[in-house]
Amino acid sequence: MPETNDTRLPHEKGFHVSWDQLHRDARALAWRLDGTDWRAVVAVTRGGMVPAMIVARELDLRAIDTISIRSYKGDGDKGIQGDLEVLKSPDAELMGDGEGILVVDDLVDSGRTLELIREMYPKAHFATVYAKPKGRPMVQTYVTEVSQDTWIFFPWDMALQYVRPYRGDD
Repeated sequence: MPETNDTRLPHEKGFHVSWDQLHRDARALAWRLDGTDWRAVVAVTRGGMVPAMIVARELDLRAIDTISIRSYKGDGDKGIQGDLEVLKSPDAELMGDGEGILVVDDLVDSGRTLELIREMYPKAHFATVYAKPKGRPMVQTYVTEVSQDTWIFFPWDMALQYVRPYRGDD
């Protein structure tokens, strides 16, 4: 039988993350970040909000802000990555040059979003729960590396539905 190229779509090589798994992984991220006196946590919206909240809780941080950058246009796996657009910046007085600031996101993929944030706040510490190889150099701390061609299904992207068994009808 001749070898064939992998013809799966990006979302077909999936890594499904449950709420429980995300919570465990975000706590593991907090454990890796412990020991530094962070001034604040900045969540990269939208995906970074849940892990940032868990990290802030675990590290007893009360100063929390967000930065919102749009890079994907379209729906889910049909979306395309376009020009980066800052929709909302964190408080300038809080941020300064980023010294003592912990920037948290769910995933670094290409690294473009974090690269832009690093330009804005060069002394901030960048942490993600999951990292892909292409974006890995943009983060100082992460929990799990996944292959570049893996599509991560986060719990907020999923809905429960019936799945037929392999054999039989029920």
